[in-house]
This record gives sequence, C-alpha cells and structure tokens, in this order.
Amino acid sequence: MGDKREEPAQVLPSAVEEPLDLIRLSLDERVYVKMRSDREIHGKLHAFDQHLNMILSNVSFPALSA
Repeated sequence: MGDKREEPAQVLPSAVEEPLDLIRLSLDERVYVKMRSDREIHGKLHAFDQHLNMILSNVSFPALSA
C-alpha cells in the first residue's frame, strides 16, 4: 500500500581522477617502486613531483634475483 521509493545512491566524485591522484593517496604510506632494469625500492613516500621524482625514507633495496 505504501509506495516506498528508494532514493538513488549519492554519486561521490572519485578520489582518483588523474594518474597522479593515485600517488597522492599513497603519501605517508609505505610504497613499492619498480624501476628500469628490474630494480626495486621499498620506502615511505613523503613527496613527489609531476616528473615522479620521489622523496622516500626508511628505504630498503630487496636483493636482486640473478
């Protein structure tokens, strides 16, 4: 009898609209960076720029597999 209509879910703007937004969400988090020639770095991300230069702390370089 009572016509209950559900209101549509509110569409929130996505937190990731541009590629650098994903990196911005990782600030102050531990990140894994894979570079050319299969080198890897793990560390806490403090800052980055539009060229993807990064400032990391507590960096570790896992052993490269031969």
